[in-house]
Amino acid sequence: AAVMAGEALSRVPDVQIDGDGVFKYVLVRVRGAGALPKDVVRGHGWAEYHADLFERTAEELARHGLSCECLGGGRLSHRPEERKIHVYGYSVGFGQADHAVTTEKLKAKYPDYEITWADEGY
Repeated sequence: AAVMAGEALSRVPDVQIDGDGVFKYVLVRVRGAGALPKDVVRGHGWAEYHADLFERTAEELARHGLSCECLGGGRLSHRPEERKIHVYGYSVGFGQADHAVTTEKLKAKYPDYEITWADEGY
């Protein structure tokens, strides 16, 4: 089961965010049986609430036998034409995500971007 969980976990993308705009995001810790957990970033403009993002993510993961918890949320400002992403804000329901962790995840996916974060702002 641990091998299966590890494989399922390895297929979960670290980052899935919209290609442009300002939108909410959540930092989610994904777990599989016997496998080390990993944190993933999900951010989309369709989500009215951080809980919408988390629930959709949890449903997708559950289909692969994975569980998850929300570590917090915030907002992303993604400006592809400037190659910039700014991480800020918080989630009323989940609290503030660790933006430093989110920033590291984003840097891995967008190595040619300038990625910044701040604790202030909503």
